[in-house]
Amino acid sequence: MLSGLSVRNVVLIEHLDLDFNRGLTALTGETGAGKSILLDALGMATGARSDRGLVRAGTEKAQCTASFTLPEMHSAWALLDDQDIEYDTSEDLTLRRTVTVDGRSRAFVNDQAVSVKLLSALGRKLLEVHGQHDGRGLLDATTHIELLDQFGGYARELEAVRSAHVTRQETKRELDALMALQAKAGEDREFLEHAIAELDRLDPREDEEDTLAEERRFLQGAEGALSELSAAEDALGEDGAFEARLSSALAGIERLRTKFGEGETPAVQALKSASEALERAMLETQEAREAVSIAAQSFDVEPGQLEGTEKRLFALRAAARKYGVTVVELVSKRKGFSAELEAIDTVVMDIEKTRKRADLAKSNYDKAANALTQARQAAAKTLDASVAVELPPLKMERAQFRSDFAVAPESAAGVDQVRFLVSTNPGTAIGPLDKIASGGEMARFALAIKVALAGQNNAVMVFDEVDQGVGGAVAAAVGKRLARLADHAQVFTVTHSPQVAACANSQFRIEKRSVGDTTTTSVKPILDSEREEEIARMLAGETITQEARAAARQLMAS
Repeated sequence: MLSGLSVRNVVLIEHLDLDFNRGLTALTGETGAGKSILLDALGMATGARSDRGLVRAGTEKAQCTASFTLPEMHSAWALLDDQDIEYDTSEDLTLRRTVTVDGRSRAFVNDQAVSVKLLSALGRKLLEVHGQHDGRGLLDATTHIELLDQFGGYARELEAVRSAHVTRQETKRELDALMALQAKAGEDREFLEHAIAELDRLDPREDEEDTLAEERRFLQGAEGALSELSAAEDALGEDGAFEARLSSALAGIERLRTKFGEGETPAVQALKSASEALERAMLETQEAREAVSIAAQSFDVEPGQLEGTEKRLFALRAAARKYGVTVVELVSKRKGFSAELEAIDTVVMDIEKTRKRADLAKSNYDKAANALTQARQAAAKTLDASVAVELPPLKMERAQFRSDFAVAPESAAGVDQVRFLVSTNPGTAIGPLDKIASGGEMARFALAIKVALAGQNNAVMVFDEVDQGVGGAVAAAVGKRLARLADHAQVFTVTHSPQVAACANSQFRIEKRSVGDTTTTSVKPILDSEREEEIARMLAGETITQEARAAARQLMAS
């Protein structure tokens, strides 16, 4: 329900804060007092088309805020979930809109900035305005099928179509993907076969690049290392001349030791040390020559080995660049190409299997959609008859109402397009509501439909000019139907009819006042104790008689 409305600087309304109750609320007042301004303000808050013309003269910005108290399962909450808008179902949902004098507009939900598009989508879930100048009611033909589905109560058929449509779309996407694969299979096969053969010949290994790079670095330095080692061998005297000199020196020392004996004198000990050092030098020289020789052999590589290593390394890197991977990933790339080729090889079989599944899904969808269409058509006949019963008491006994069907593209909602058609007078061609019905007729058609749909609505309803051109018993019939409708949903009616106002649970009087050059519109709640006097005023005009008061009392009691 709409729990509150706050308006700032909208046309003639300077400052307004209203609280509303459940049931039927009547908005009354003299012609031109500003009832349409109040509806414009409500529309502004709920995302209706608004422009700078709504900004009160002399101010910079108009602002409207509407608060709604909603049940926990209301569809508005799901919409907020989709948009990541924070909310608490135990608190009111607040919609706010501002429009500046230069035409800029901003929208907020629970004080969180949102797009006007989202505000409008929420507004359509929360509010219906039925009248000639508002496209959110029956003038929006896209809502007609939703209204029929609410009336029909065939939730099982709707769910069957939705589920069948999901399966239908999934299998269709799979088949389309396979057909696309088949269409390019010839070109892909040639490429894949060439790539697999190339990688098979190359036979890459995952750790090969690092090994080859290390080997390349060794081979590039091997020639210089071998030269250095050869020089070292030369220095060590490969012909034995160096050992001969050491041996000659050792022989001389040994002769001296023999001559001087084995005494403990310093000289004898020095000769002994020299002899031992020469022996070690001869031994270590031989070991050094052998070690250098072995080192030289390790750097003695085969001719062309570097070229072969580089050729292999460069071939691997070229293949990696060609296929957009690293050398390490060439192995997995080869496996991937094989998998793609295998998929191409099996695509014909897969297409046949998937086509059978798609055909079955299409058949199941067609059956479900046909069953839904039949359920809708049956419900439409009942709805048409129910609306027809409601039209005569609303002074539309010669009017016709019909739910018209056309074929729509496949969707989760079936294959039906539904539009409500009307004719207001005998001999008048039946046609769309917005082309045939006047403002008052539009509202009364809406009232008749909503009464037929009683209990199937979770939006706040506003009926504008529903009593236009009627009075007496017809106005009373309008009021009673509005009251019946308000048993199931919150209803507002803009009315000049005392018969309609008398059926309301609460009432607000809209007044326009001029003080000097300033004109303002105000909205005043009428207390229950004052309502008899207000309805009497609506009956009698400026001079309220006792007879008018008695008539008002009788209207409120009936």
